[in-house]
Amino acid sequence: MNVDTTGPAPATGRRRGPDTGRGYRVFRVVNAIVLTVVVVVTLYPFVTIVARSLSDNAYIVSGEVNLVPRGFNVAAYKAVMSDPTFWTSYRNTVVYTAVATAVSLVLTTCYAYVLSKTHLKGRSVLVGIAVFTMFFSGGLIPNYVLVTSLGLKNSVWAIALPNAISVFNLLVMKAFFESLPVELEEAAAVDGLNTYGILLRIVLPLSKAMVATMFLFYAVAFWNSWFAAFLYMDRMDLFPVTVYLRNLIAGATDATSTAGGLGSASDVVQSAATIQSVTIVLTVLPILAVYPFIQRYFVSGVMLGAVKG
Repeated sequence: MNVDTTGPAPATGRRRGPDTGRGYRVFRVVNAIVLTVVVVVTLYPFVTIVARSLSDNAYIVSGEVNLVPRGFNVAAYKAVMSDPTFWTSYRNTVVYTAVATAVSLVLTTCYAYVLSKTHLKGRSVLVGIAVFTMFFSGGLIPNYVLVTSLGLKNSVWAIALPNAISVFNLLVMKAFFESLPVELEEAAAVDGLNTYGILLRIVLPLSKAMVATMFLFYAVAFWNSWFAAFLYMDRMDLFPVTVYLRNLIAGATDATSTAGGLGSASDVVQSAATIQSVTIVLTVLPILAVYPFIQRYFVSGVMLGAVKG
């Protein structure tokens, strides 16, 4: 048997992988430094607010409170949490957020699913109408007149309906629906499912990550929203907690009266800044508690549809 020994000798060196070069190591170091700076800049104000909410009034007035509480004091928490108006506003916020998020998810999902069908007549017109609203609006006064004429003032619908669809969220969900295999829907149609059945039984079960991402986007937006309620609500018992906080910051609510009924003034009365810090912390806590459970869906949902194979 003749053996050909004239061919090229086998490579003895190991190929350098894409993650072993000097440039990649430099990128990782720079990336870590930049992300660390972003995290510090993001957390610094919130940690300072928490420290102020737990500090004694004298240290706050003298400007000695930064990242660590001074003169640990929870009287401001007792003052805010004993105020019935705060809990009424908190309940309103929960109701407004739940109803508005549900309405937004339903409308955005249906609209995005329709826009994802390339064979739909007038699809470009519907897309154009949605995109047009990203850059132009009717204005504050026409919107107010419209909401008032429809009888939506002093109701949850004044918050939920005018801001029901975010065009950015709509386009993200549309892109995701377009990335789903068309064969799945065709097979479901052959089995006898109509359009609604395909959406409910085929598309939505495959879109859990995207729906969770949209839920997070809408819930955070409605939870933090205050201007719509401030504009369309005339009664204090209908205000959300963000308007309650806005009134504190604007000086519309007397911090001393908030602390009333808890003992002597020397024991419980805190500065308005302390009351504001406590309210901010209590307002942010629900979102901080929910976010870790949705984070995994959020990361995958944002990336879905970005790369098509």
